[in-house]
Amino acid sequence: MPELLTEHGLLSLFLLSLCASTLIPLGSEWLLVTLLLGGSDPLTAVTVASVGNSLGAVTSYLIGLGGSRWLIERLLRINPQQQQRAQNWFTRYGRWALLFSWLPIVGDPLCLVAGMLRQRFHTFILLVSIGKTARYTIVAILALSSQTLL
Repeated sequence: MPELLTEHGLLSLFLLSLCASTLIPLGSEWLLVTLLLGGSDPLTAVTVASVGNSLGAVTSYLIGLGGSRWLIERLLRINPQQQQRAQNWFTRYGRWALLFSWLPIVGDPLCLVAGMLRQRFHTFILLVSIGKTARYTIVAILALSSQTLL
C-alpha cells in the first residue's frame, strides 16, 4: 500500500490528507515526509497536504451545520463526550480553538462543533487552514533538517 501512495506522489498526498481529516482515522504526515525525503518541492508538498486536510475539515463543518445525530455519532464516530469537550474548547477559547483542529481526538469534533455553532465559514476555513498549514510546515522542517543531519 505505501508503494501505491508514493507512486502517485502529490495526488496521493492530497487524497490521504483529505481523508485523514474526515471519516477515516489516518495519518498523512508519513507520506509528506516520504515525499520530501524523495525530493519533492517542500512548498508544493506542504501546500497540497494543507489544502487537502483543510478541505477534509470542511466536511466535518458541513455535517455539524446540517447533520443528524446518527450521522455525527454513528458515521463520524464522534461521541457526545468528544462533542462536549470540543464545545468546552469553544466556550473557553472561542473561534481561536479552530487553530487546534489538527490535534488528534479533539480536532474533528472542533470542526463539527464549529458547524453546529454556525461559525462563519470564512473564519472557520481561515483558522483551520492556518493551524493545519503550521503543523505540516513544522513536520516538513523537522524532516528536512533531520535529513541534513544524516
